[in-house]
Amino acid sequence: MTPETKIGILGGTFDPPHKGHLALAHAAKEALELDEILFIPAHRNPLKTRKATPAKQRMEMLKLLVGNEPGFAVSDIEMSRQGPSYTSETLFELTYARPAHYWLIIGSDSLLEFEQWKNWYRILKMARLAVAVRPPVLQQELEAKINPEMVEYVDWIQMPPTDISSTDIRYRIFSAKMPYEHMLTPDVLNYVQTHKLYRN
Repeated sequence: MTPETKIGILGGTFDPPHKGHLALAHAAKEALELDEILFIPAHRNPLKTRKATPAKQRMEMLKLLVGNEPGFAVSDIEMSRQGPSYTSETLFELTYARPAHYWLIIGSDSLLEFEQWKNWYRILKMARLAVAVRPPVLQQELEAKINPEMVEYVDWIQMPPTDISSTDIRYRIFSAKMPYEHMLTPDVLNYVQTHKLYRN
């Protein structure tokens, strides 16, 4: 690992991890010519109140998701730290242990909430923001809504629209009324069904 290495960080609850996460990672890797994408599952997202699936199972599903993807890896840095998962703390540890150029990969919804993140200004000192823009949302609209000081730290990633979300997948499984299988990779789908996740 050298300071010139370019690493993208994709964090989240990943409950469950799905094809949309893979699409975002591939788009960021290609657009920014990243050397590696590091998936970091949160132990507990401080901005979410819903009780998540146990950390061990989310980690296992994420490893299944990225296992055959060159340049993709999973880190347990937030799982090991326990407690609420704060990106500023994660980046501080990473930049110390693995000097590199870092990008934090997020969606447009997370960008609009970014100033709610703990020590958001410190995050921008350690990493740039790789923000996915999907129609009908426009880059210009987002730029107009965020703190002007943040714009210079953002690299925009244009992506096709997607209707996949972990929330929707959980609802589809729980209700047993709508298909969800196409939203998951075969390995993750098998894990979800084998362990009977999201059914109650």
